[in-house]
Amino acid sequence: MPASSSLLIDRTATPIGELIVIADDEGALRAIDWADHEDRLHRLLRLHHPGGYELRPSDDPGGLTRAMDAYFAGDLAIIDRLPVRTGGTPFQRAVWAALRGIPCGGTVSYRELAALAGRPAAVRAAGHANGANPVSIVVPCHRVIGSGGALTGYGGGVERKRWLLAHEGVALR
Repeated sequence: MPASSSLLIDRTATPIGELIVIADDEGALRAIDWADHEDRLHRLLRLHHPGGYELRPSDDPGGLTRAMDAYFAGDLAIIDRLPVRTGGTPFQRAVWAALRGIPCGGTVSYRELAALAGRPAAVRAAGHANGANPVSIVVPCHRVIGSGGALTGYGGGVERKRWLLAHEGVALR
């Protein structure tokens, strides 16, 4: 059985709700989620840490909380430089890597995401992998929209997705 993971947790206020930041002892981001979705955060942590995990309160682990505050204050590029470490299947990791390649201010459809992940026919699987992303915002799942431009499928809610995209300069209909 895998060993239990020791992780660091911090929280920060944002214009769209309290954000939970989870890091490992090396300062890599392991998870981010909204406080009103903390149950989902723990479900994802259990999937990515099958041996269990322990959360220890920490003030700004690895500088990640400060970086997220900077993002919300307008330093949009800061999230591109943050170290991220996740579990997941090889396909999920390919989708998450493709998400990190979507430039700030840009969007892709689920079909385009599947192609970027190397499996153009796996549109639904790409959507599921997008939804299983434990590091929202930094692994920018909010930049995936429906093929007709609809704001669909963001775990934090469509209004947060709309806010994040507008914050990044995406012109919304």
